[in-house]
Amino acid sequence: MRVLFMGTPDFAVPCLENLINSNFDIVGVFTQPDKPRGRKQEMAEPDVKVCALKHGLDVYQPKTLKTQDSYELIKSLEPDVIVVVAYGKILPKNILGFPKLGCINVHASLLPKYRGSAPIQWSVINGEKETGVTIMQMDEGIDTGDILVVEKMPVGLFDTSESMFEKLSALGAKTLVNALKRLEKGELEAVKQDDSLATYSPMIKKSMGKIDWKKSSEDVHNLIRGMYSWPIAYTYYKGKMLKIYSSKPSCLSGSPGEVLSLSPFVIACADKSVEITQLQLEGKKRMDSSAFLMGQNIKKGYIFEE
Repeated sequence: MRVLFMGTPDFAVPCLENLINSNFDIVGVFTQPDKPRGRKQEMAEPDVKVCALKHGLDVYQPKTLKTQDSYELIKSLEPDVIVVVAYGKILPKNILGFPKLGCINVHASLLPKYRGSAPIQWSVINGEKETGVTIMQMDEGIDTGDILVVEKMPVGLFDTSESMFEKLSALGAKTLVNALKRLEKGELEAVKQDDSLATYSPMIKKSMGKIDWKKSSEDVHNLIRGMYSWPIAYTYYKGKMLKIYSSKPSCLSGSPGEVLSLSPFVIACADKSVEITQLQLEGKKRMDSSAFLMGQNIKKGYIFEE
């Protein structure tokens, strides 16, 4: 099977590596153009590009797929199937309809739940107990194509977006290879999505990490782990941003935002509370809560405002 792979971030790398290790004929790799990263804004190659070049694959980085040149390039590669994993670009209709086996997408949710750009983060923020990956046949909509394969996975109480990225990336790689083998043999039956059950997962913004202590302890804990490792949940202490990296549920209760205990460091929510384990005050280093409290004059009863 001749496979054209399209992907960009580290989430897509295991899928590409698994295709290579499974001896699929990778006719080319499409990825986003190099972009500046970090504080110094130095040009950096996408993770998929680094992986592809390491394995001697041909890499293409068009700014858009909507030109005739892009279409002719893809046509010249003669793929049987196009595999898309977090590529970050819309595939136009003429490309979607070109490969004989279609265009296949690996999406990190149980579609039709969490269509959109941030399914992993929102599944954690919303406290889902189960998620997974969906292999779907792409169409012109956003994650609306027919479902080919679904693999489920539990979400633990202390799983974060980061840990679920790693788990779902590995699950997606394994599921993709099995799906392609079955697709080639004609063993897969496409199932239409129930649009009435669809939910959307918009792109995560820094402002979404602001903690509302008037929400339930479950909601606050889920927000903290859902915002890890970017952009990080936060509150304010004496006018400075206080980033909260990790927490645990606690059974203590009090007024929302109230410090109920210093050892461990517990803050009240609408119902119960959360124990804060790692945090970072603006201008300071990330540290355990005990180290943070040693340098601050916080007493029981202090109220963290919104």
